[in-house]
Amino acid sequence: MDEHSHLTPPLSPELEELTLALLHSRGEVERLREREHLFSSLLDSVNTVLWAFDWDAQRIIYVSPAYERVFGRNAGLLMADYGEWLNSIYPDDVEHAAASFAEVLVKGAVEDREYRILRTDGQLRWLSDKCFISRQAEAGKPLIVVGIAEDITDKKNLEGELHRLATTDVLTQSSNRRYFFECAHTEFQQATQEAAPLAFLLLDVDNFKQINDTYGHQMGDVVLQRIAQCGTAALRRGDLFGRIGGEEFAALFPCCTEELALQIAERLQREIQRLVFSCDGTTFGVTVSQGLTSLTHVDVTLDTLFARADAAMYDAKRQGKNRIIRA
Repeated sequence: MDEHSHLTPPLSPELEELTLALLHSRGEVERLREREHLFSSLLDSVNTVLWAFDWDAQRIIYVSPAYERVFGRNAGLLMADYGEWLNSIYPDDVEHAAASFAEVLVKGAVEDREYRILRTDGQLRWLSDKCFISRQAEAGKPLIVVGIAEDITDKKNLEGELHRLATTDVLTQSSNRRYFFECAHTEFQQATQEAAPLAFLLLDVDNFKQINDTYGHQMGDVVLQRIAQCGTAALRRGDLFGRIGGEEFAALFPCCTEELALQIAERLQREIQRLVFSCDGTTFGVTVSQGLTSLTHVDVTLDTLFARADAAMYDAKRQGKNRIIRA
């Protein structure tokens, strides 16, 4: 017997090609599994929600695992009812979220959508929710919109804190000088364009140096803080109030006649007169001198109102303090 007769006969070219194809396919399947596992691991680890939406059927057809972490809601309920997503949006933002979502049909992509959501645990979170048309509607095919929703709450909080630091007087928590006049210039321009009434008020704490010298700068700081609180309480919603100097404050009243502005200034005067301070067994009160003026047809800049109010305030000082002078 031939010594090689027991060996397996060589494969036919067709069979060999089929075997190689099967081995290749098995390798491809393994690679696909590895990729799918990697992709699933990535989706599980990021706090970004990937989603796909069937516009015609108005239903979510895919949402990544991060949905439950970010929204604090059950993904199965969302897949069953798109209303779950809508119900999670903060009420004040529902209209904006819906309108900006609809823009994708016109633009093809909307990358500046931001709105707030309410988690089931009561947390309020900010989302950046970009969306894109994945497939244009064709005969027999649905229109698919895909999106990326990212929790940007920390970024929003940081932006808010930076804005607060840039615009707020650290001691009194009222507007600082720069921010007050920035907003006041905007209101002035709007008032002149619309021929709307506008009033400007300056107030200065009477005998403030004496307060600092007698009771100390720390007590002086308390006086300024309490006066700022009075300003916040006495003014209307939409009025501006800020600390523009050491012991000097300013207020701007948009869409406000001079008579109404005077009533507000008098209310502020009374609130400040009611303040009582205690230091080392001694109690004392404070007063302010105020200068009030209103926009006229000859005023071309806010500076002219500021100058008139400033002159009126110093008139109040000269006439005995603790009073309001109109100019």
